[in-house]
Amino acid sequence: MRDPNLIRAIEAAGGAGCLGKLLGVSSQAISQWNRCPAERVLAVEAASEGAVSRHELRPDIYPCEEEERTPAKRKAEHASAKPKRKKAAPGGERKTAA
Repeated sequence: MRDPNLIRAIEAAGGAGCLGKLLGVSSQAISQWNRCPAERVLAVEAASEGAVSRHELRPDIYPCEEEERTPAKRKAEHASAKPKRKKAAPGGERKTAA
């Protein structure tokens, strides 16, 4: 039986196809998971934009935190952790430090 939290993470990422693209695996590989593989937990958590925590995906690896984070709190943490893209200079070239 498939873990309901994994199902939530897949849905939050936009489906198995979208999650697969984000993780660099096929949607068929994801459809074979009954629970999130240990090596994919952090990537799945990020792909779900914090909708499903690492603890929810694998409580055996990531024990419950003392202060449970709400989905809104996790989403805000992931938004602030995303790498910022540098803006391209006019003409499409990146600015370089002199």
